[in-house]
Order: sequence, then structure tokens, then C-alpha cells
Amino acid sequence: MTVEIIAIGGYEEVGKNMTAVKVNEDVIIFDMGIHLDRINIHEDTDIDRMHSLDLIERGVIPDDTLMKEVDGKVKAIVFSHGHLDHIGAVAKLAHRYDAPLVGTPYTTALIKKQIKGERKFKVKNPIRTLNPGSKLKLSKGITLEFVQSTHSIPQAVFPVLHTPDGVIIYALDFKFDNHQKVSPPPDYKRLREIGQEGVLALIVETTNAMNFEQVKTYSERVPRIILEDLMEDPLNDNKGLIVTTFSSHIERIQTISDIAKKSDREILFLGRSMERFLGIAENLGILKLPKNSAIHGSPKAVNRALAAAEDDRSKYVLVTTGHQGEPDALLPRIASGKTPFNVKNGDNIIISAPIIPNPTNEANRHIMEAKLKASGARIYANAHVSGHAGREDHREFLRMVKPAHIIPAHGDLSMLTAYGQLAEEEGYRIGNNVHILRNAQAQVFNDYVNE
Repeated sequence: MTVEIIAIGGYEEVGKNMTAVKVNEDVIIFDMGIHLDRINIHEDTDIDRMHSLDLIERGVIPDDTLMKEVDGKVKAIVFSHGHLDHIGAVAKLAHRYDAPLVGTPYTTALIKKQIKGERKFKVKNPIRTLNPGSKLKLSKGITLEFVQSTHSIPQAVFPVLHTPDGVIIYALDFKFDNHQKVSPPPDYKRLREIGQEGVLALIVETTNAMNFEQVKTYSERVPRIILEDLMEDPLNDNKGLIVTTFSSHIERIQTISDIAKKSDREILFLGRSMERFLGIAENLGILKLPKNSAIHGSPKAVNRALAAAEDDRSKYVLVTTGHQGEPDALLPRIASGKTPFNVKNGDNIIISAPIIPNPTNEANRHIMEAKLKASGARIYANAHVSGHAGREDHREFLRMVKPAHIIPAHGDLSMLTAYGQLAEEEGYRIGNNVHILRNAQAQVFNDYVNE
């Protein structure tokens, strides 16, 4: 037996996720994501027209050139869910591999959108959809299973590789949420069964590993209650109402829609990413928007909608992009007076998203909120819960699947190490059965490892 886990991206940063698993001569790649922080730094970069080697040099996408040294045949490229830090590099890298792209229906629809927008490379990989709870044979000895998970985007799964030498679970990203509207709860029963079968290795996210205050991540029903309270009065007065959240957070979009449809206001979803994520979710029957709603993505359509709202703000709820204060996104542009809609005294702004922690986001968000307040807006910030497992969720997960080995991922060195410390509380040991990898490093499991 020889199993090798190769860290390509996401082991020195949050994002840019890409991992390869080699089982004898078969190779399975998981995720091809982008590093969102680097894109913020290069705001004027047209990624669709850039070469992959340039993006690798800038640290935007994973450096997969090391795969040239891996002696094996890539059997599949598997995607855990549709966030850009997991699928954003697919159009730049997938064409190098003679292998199908595998994901859930929503994830593969987003991947097709990524590929369609590509201007530099022709991506002709076949695309295979696999539903949660289903299996796909990848080679004579390897079967892929998608186990139902929950996250802040629909149809997130735990990809599970069944091999002759044990199970490998790829757990990027997840939370344990039993009360979502658009997604069923995680399949705890199946996870426990897999744990009994024997898990060789767990590759697991570390997003909240350093957050000692976040013992367990709250369910999405918590922001539902918060948003109901926050939106009740603004919906019934004659002031403007803007709500901003992640475009990909279809669960949150559904909540906002359900609350707003009880009023007489029309709901306007504004921005290109809103059009992309909501349009696909609605077409697949995942998102159910009310009749008094409309989606506008192109700049002209957005400006027309904003002009209508400016004429009578009491008739509309504006749901926009730009919760991080990104200068080119819609809400920061509204705050800067660059659109037909002008924020006025008493208008209500609800921010249903946290500040993603880095200095650029913190500065942008501060500037945006300062401008909105200067215009007289009332701001209700952070009506949100995390889409990532808390420390106690991770502890429960480890007890559920009982991995022989753990490889922390999706974080910088301090986050990976923090997860290792959590694992040590559960009887594991860093350097023994918890393996801290850096990008371009590999962990090899030979016969003696599990003896």
C-alpha cells in the first residue's frame, strides 16, 4: 500500500485550495480555488484574460506545476462546493489534466459559468454531476462518495474516497447545521458508518480553529430571527432599506426574501454576482424567490433599478453586493455617491456578513460605513453566523469519523497548528498522526504507518 497526500494550495493561506491524493498509480485532485485576498490587492486585474503562470506568480491560484513530478494518472478533479476559493481556478488549471470535473449539480453549474467566462484557455474536461448520498467509481480500486454536509452555500458535501487501504475524507468546508431552509442536515449516520469502516486520513478545514470563543457554530435559524427583528420596522416606514450579504449564501438570500415578501416592497437583487449565484439556484429549484422580486446584474440594469428606488425608496428593498466595502462593489459605490441612488438621513443599512479578517477588508469596510453614517444612514452590522464549524463541532467530527491521521488545511501555519492542538486534546499528536504540511509538501502513508 502507498497513499500520498500532496498539499498544492491552501496550506499557507486561507483559500487557493487544492490537494491531490495518490493511491498507488491513481491520482484524485480536490478543488482548484483562488486566493481572494490577492485579487483584492490586484483590483484592476482581468483574471479571465490572464495566463495561469502569471496568476501563480502573483499567488492568486495554486502552483500545480509540481504535479509534473507526480508519477500517476489523474482520474478525477473533485469539488467540495461552489465558493471561489474552491472552484475559482478551474478555468486556469483543469485543461492540464485529462480527467472529468465532478461536483454536485449546483457546484457544476457554477463551474460551467467559470469556464464560459474564460478568455485564455479552452477547458474541455467532461463534467460529471454527483448528488449528495451518491457514489461514483473512479478506477478499479477507488470509489468517490458524496456525503451530505452543510455550509454557507447549497449542495456542499464531504467528498469521501473509498480505497483498498482505507477511507480518505476531504472536509473543506462545513458546519453542522440542522435547521437550514434550502439544505438538509448533514448525514451524521453515514459519517458514523464511515468512521466504523476505517478512515485512514481526514483532510480538514481550520477556519475557526483559533477562535476559542466560538465553541459551536450557531444554526442559520439564528440570523433568521435577527433579520426578522431588524427588518420589521424598516419595512414599514418610508425610508430606504438596503441589505447586503454574500451572493453565494442562498440560505441567507432565501431568509431575506421570505421576510421582505410580507411587505408591500419590491425586492431588488443587484449586482453581477447576485445574478450569477441566484439565477443558477433559482433555475435548479434550490432558491424560491417571491413574485415581488427581480434580479439585475448588468451595470445598466442595476442603474435603472437604483434610479427607480431613488424616486420612491419606500417601494423597494435593495439587496446588494459589497458587504466587505470592496471599492468596485455596489454598496461602497452607493456610499460614495457613484450611483443614481443616494443614501439619505434615516435610511436603513443591514449588513448580514462579518468582516473577513484582513487589513484590506477592515479598512474598506470602515471607510464604507463612515460614508454611510455621514449621509445619515442607520447601520445594523453583522447579522450573521459563521458557515464554518466551531471548535466543538470539530471535536464532535473527530469522534464521529475516528481518523487514523489528520491533515489540517485551508489556513496559515498558525491555524493549522491550532487545529493540531485541538486534535491533541482528542488523543492525537502533532508529528505523529497530525501532519502539518506546507504548500508543495506531501505526506506518504506506507504499510507500516497503520500497524
